[in-house]
Amino acid sequence: MGIPAFMNKAYLLTGGNIGNREQYLAAARDLVGKECGEVTRVSSLYETAAWGKTDQPAFLNQALEIHTTLNGRQLIRHILKVEKKMGRIREEKYGQRIIDIDIIFFNNEILRTTFLKVPHPEMQNRRFVLTPLAEIAPDMIHPVLLKTVAELLRDCPDILPVKKI
Repeated sequence: MGIPAFMNKAYLLTGGNIGNREQYLAAARDLVGKECGEVTRVSSLYETAAWGKTDQPAFLNQALEIHTTLNGRQLIRHILKVEKKMGRIREEKYGQRIIDIDIIFFNNEILRTTFLKVPHPEMQNRRFVLTPLAEIAPDMIHPVLLKTVAELLRDCPDILPVKKI
């Protein structure tokens, strides 16, 4: 079949706060690799208190870099299938979950549709996104804010501690 002429690069954030969090993140990483594209870089695991709805267990998060032949819309559909396979149920905004997978960056593109907003519109305000992302892509430039991930992390207003596991 050969190597596709063009590969897209995406950065994803995986997270969860129910059950064996490490096991669920590992399963998500494996399924993303099977369903979405080759996982080429993986951050450490990071733990942080819940953001948005604070009366729930702490989250573990991990950033992934993937190379994929899928476009942004195809990728989000595949990610939603992965979440569903893993048992994700969407009941409450910012609520507890087995797994959550967000597209943070897709190439240098700016995508704004009903069901997909890339770069992730709140990433610059969330230390739990920026810390693992800075580990694998500190020099990635936000195509709207025109700052690197490292600069966004330095300037992040979020004060929740993010602890490397």
